[in-house]
Amino acid sequence: MLNRRYLRTKVMQALYAFFQSDDDRMDIAERNLIKSIDKLYELYIYQLSLLVELVDFAKRRLEENKLKHIPSAEDLNPNLRFVENKFIKQLENNKNFQLHVNQLKINWSEDQDMFRSIYMKVIESKAFNDYLNSTETSYAADKKIVISILRKFIISDEALQNYFEDKNIYWADDYLTVSMMVLKTIDSFKETDGELFALPELYKNEDRNNADDDKNFVIDLFRKTIINADKYEKLISEKTTNWEVERIAIVDNILIKMALVELLEFPSIPIKVSLNEYIEISKGYSSDKSKVFINGVLDKLIDDLKADKSIKKIGRGLIE
Repeated sequence: MLNRRYLRTKVMQALYAFFQSDDDRMDIAERNLIKSIDKLYELYIYQLSLLVELVDFAKRRLEENKLKHIPSAEDLNPNLRFVENKFIKQLENNKNFQLHVNQLKINWSEDQDMFRSIYMKVIESKAFNDYLNSTETSYAADKKIVISILRKFIISDEALQNYFEDKNIYWADDYLTVSMMVLKTIDSFKETDGELFALPELYKNEDRNNADDDKNFVIDLFRKTIINADKYEKLISEKTTNWEVERIAIVDNILIKMALVELLEFPSIPIKVSLNEYIEISKGYSSDKSKVFINGVLDKLIDDLKADKSIKKIGRGLIE
């Protein structure tokens, strides 16, 4: 479910913390890295559960309205379109989803004010009222309104973001990433999917015996960057003669070392992929000039490593 750019970014952040720390325990740093990624899946389940709870909140509101001292005709005969949303029912009945909810012991009973705030914004929106009054009562329309609510009232809700950040320190930087994962999950559901439909796993092809497994990729990239740090420092210094190594931004230095690990230690990853990925990551985490700097240094290093046949890739076209 997680793409490799996100995984590379998490490794970069963990390496930054490790190299800036006085603690040289690589095993502890590695456990913290894996824990930070694993915790992301918990946030994913919480966000899915939030959608189910929002519908449950709506159901309770409709029942409360019937108990008014003088209920209106609308109170007595409410529009049930949203509370009978086909996608939400499908998600709620999903065995895999329920297993995770039970394991995490998710309970929203103390957070009803937060749901009231979200719900009031939802029911006042034009999109929601158009949905309630539409003659189309399809599964596709039910999924569409859930996606709309997620995009307009959940992803952008600062109070909700703060709620999750306060709940778990590992969730501070992952809220938007997880929101995108939830959107992809909703989009992947089909009306014919039964209660045994499996939610996507956190890592693709998780298998410690499979070198291409994403979790292995994270662990090996982290370990090998630390183990080879001094050796790669020398390679970098040779290509930055007009720079003192200490003047190179720490993040840039780490990204170049990670790229070198992929070039030299991961035979199945094409050179162009590694080069492009680290340049893209630098755009979000380093200075404006980092893209050009990292690209220039890596181009020189790649030419030398190709010349002395240090780069060994498996598969046609991977070394180009």
